[in-house]
This record gives sequence, structure tokens and C-alpha cells, in this order.
Amino acid sequence: MFTPSAYKNLDSTEIKDFIANNGFGILINQVDGKPWATHIPLQLDVDEHNDDILVGHIAKANPQWKYFKPETQVLCIFNGPHSYISSSWYKEEDVPTWNYIALHVYGTLKIQDETAVLKGLNKLVDKYEKESKDPVSLKHMSKNTIKQIKGIVGFEIKIEDIQATYKLSQGRPQDHPKIISKLENGDAQSKAVAKIMKNKLGR
Repeated sequence: MFTPSAYKNLDSTEIKDFIANNGFGILINQVDGKPWATHIPLQLDVDEHNDDILVGHIAKANPQWKYFKPETQVLCIFNGPHSYISSSWYKEEDVPTWNYIALHVYGTLKIQDETAVLKGLNKLVDKYEKESKDPVSLKHMSKNTIKQIKGIVGFEIKIEDIQATYKLSQGRPQDHPKIISKLENGDAQSKAVAKIMKNKLGR
């Protein structure tokens, strides 16, 4: 991913928090020589060597898994909040732009056995059910329901590189107050961008 140096985020703690809070990603590899993408939840975890990994699963009906090769690098994309930035918010004339956060994670993939798949599913469900008033748990589901695990392929991706872009009008410090103010009066995406700008840019 092309990222101008001013927009690169190298803070590993912040990046991990971002993945944990924006876990619905896009898994991309090659299928019959063409790019193939699947939108799925991906969990940040560590393996037995304490190396960072992503854990996920796709349906066996999806042909993408048949092209999972341990020596082939895959790409996972995570998107954060984004918003249009009007140049009418600037003190001086310039073109409009877009503020956004995006992460590209590269790594090699390994298919899991059924025990590891079930462990990953339990972590996934527990994570997203913890705020529910009536949480469900796979541990309390019948064997007949749990046997649906046979219809998915679980995997883990050993993370080898992360490219993080935080484009937040860094080159226009004189315009930050007005940009943030305008974003705070916008939709949910705009408000989220404004909050991140205030936190990261000290406004």
C-alpha cells in the first residue's frame, strides 16, 4: 500500500488495538490466477511461539480455501472510519480530500485442525457476545448445532508485515480546529474521524 511518510503509523500497540476494534476484514489471495476477496471477521491472537497471528474461517463452499498454500503470502485489509474533507474548511484555497484509516496485513496462512477451529470460534463468539444482555455461548450449544463446524475451513495467518495508513490532514495543522469542528457536525463516520484527529493530533 502506498503511504506517504507523514501518514504512516508505526505504533504497534495502537495498530493492534485498531485490529481488535475493527475486526471485520477482507482476506485476499489468488484463485485461478485472479485476486479473490472474502469479507470475514479476523481475530488478532498469538501462536505457541508468541508470534502475532490472525485467526479466521470461511465456508468450505467458498473455493478460496482450495488455494491456501503455506508458502504463499496473503493480504488482509482492515478499514477504519473515513470522511470527505471539504476544502471550504481550509484557510487557503486547495483541493478537497479524504481522511481515513486503513491497515494492510501480510502473512502466510496455515489451515487449522478441527480442535483449533473450535477454539477460535469460541473466542470469536465470546468476544462479541460479552456486551449482550442475553449472551450465547458455543459451549452450551447442542452437538447437532456444533457439527456445522464441518462446513467451514479455519486458518491462522502468521503476520509478517503491517502497513498502517492514518491520513488525518497532518499537513494542514492550521486547519485542524475547523476540520474537526465540521466533522463533529457530520455523520457517524465523520464524528469518528474527528475523535481520532483530536486524540492523535492533540486538539
